Amino acid sequence: MGKHNEFGKEGEQIAVDFLAKKGYAICYRNYRYLKAEIDIIAQKEDILAIVEVRSRSSDFLENIADTVTPKKIKLLVMAADHYVNKADIQVEVRFDIITILKNKNRFELEHLENAFYHF
Repeated sequence: MGKHNEFGKEGEQIAVDFLAKKGYAICYRNYRYLKAEIDIIAQKEDILAIVEVRSRSSDFLENIADTVTPKKIKLLVMAADHYVNKADIQVEVRFDIITILKNKNRFELEHLENAFYHF
């Protein structure tokens, strides 16, 4: 596995740990449907959070959250719709982004709730 893949997996684990500490139940990691993948599906009360995790090192110049493209959003919405229908659950679906910035051996995490809407 490449270093960037290892860092991505480490970032996802940091995000999972963060959500669990905030009271979210982790329903699924790396949920796949067709060409789409949702990094984390987590639930807190009646809200289902579809979470995209973006990890970068400190030398990354662009706003990390801005790297989620309209195409990626479309894929996330499609996969989330499939998950909710397959599980037959009645919840409010929210799309979040968790950004993780690695600065030497320190991680800075930002949780953007309602980062985008599905319409």
